[in-house]
Amino acid sequence: MCPFIETIRIEDGNIYNLDYHTERFNRTRAAFWKDSTPLILQEFISPQSLQGIHKCRIVYGREIEEITYAPYQMREVSSLRLVVADTIDYTYKSTNREDLNILYAQRERADDVLIVRNGYLTDTSIANVALYDGKMWYTPSHPLLRGTKRAELLDRQLIVERDISQTHLGEYSKVMLFNAMIDWGRIMLPIDDKHFIL
Repeated sequence: MCPFIETIRIEDGNIYNLDYHTERFNRTRAAFWKDSTPLILQEFISPQSLQGIHKCRIVYGREIEEITYAPYQMREVSSLRLVVADTIDYTYKSTNREDLNILYAQRERADDVLIVRNGYLTDTSIANVALYDGKMWYTPSHPLLRGTKRAELLDRQLIVERDISQTHLGEYSKVMLFNAMIDWGRIMLPIDDKHFIL
């Protein structure tokens, strides 16, 4: 079994979405180690001296194995290629990204891939997505990974879950990419032939 990971945004010493990360961290541990004692991640993170945006990476199994901090540079994404992967499973955020990397390698001239599973949109190789229909932002009901930023946006009612079929992509005008490190509003693409490669 590969170790699991949590990736947490720290900006000028402030920890983002820590409650959501702690909940997923303990939920994952409980799924694989029924007798694991819940831990409070805040007791293990020391960001006070970090200026700018940093990625805190927690590697864990039953217990925390490693915590590292690194300056964060957002990957630019201005185009997506749809790729089909009906059997991919990334329910738990882990260090094993082999299947995602294989799909990412199929992006050709696009910057990233948008993964279609059983006819429905899921995620890109690095982010959850939401699509805009002119009135509301919808996020796929069955993403590859239920991200912490996604959970926060759902709780704040900024996005709504919906099954989004690949064949209905033309009903939406924009797509937003987001994750724990990429703020809502930072990566937004029009859904057109220039930015979407089918």
